[in-house]
Amino acid sequence: MTKANQLSRRERQIMDAIYRLEEASVKEVMENIPEAPSYSAVRALLKKLVEKGRISHREKGLKYVYFPVVETKTASRSALSNLLDTFFKNSPVLAVNTLLDVAAKDISEIDLAEISKLIEEKKRQAGKAKSKK
Repeated sequence: MTKANQLSRRERQIMDAIYRLEEASVKEVMENIPEAPSYSAVRALLKKLVEKGRISHREKGLKYVYFPVVETKTASRSALSNLLDTFFKNSPVLAVNTLLDVAAKDISEIDLAEISKLIEEKKRQAGKAKSKK
């Protein structure tokens, strides 16, 4: 990724807010980021994100609403892939272990059963892929 395409902390906060809200006006963005800068600063940052191809906008009444260009699932996979590479040496085991440690007090038996089901499904898919080779 080129330096021009990288996001500043504020741009990342704005992107996070827009993904959470699915679309947002300048005012809504301001209400959903910590210690928001001025209205004109947020507008300038949104303009930069449009120029970087991260978001687009459309008119809705008298205002613009901004929305992500890349769908949430694609963006989350990319972000998770970067996180895995940066912090977990590309090891899903380390990442899942850390996630389970962080969530230990809040994770329910239902969640653990769902995670086990997902793991079993991935095992089955891996087995089918190997048998086709």
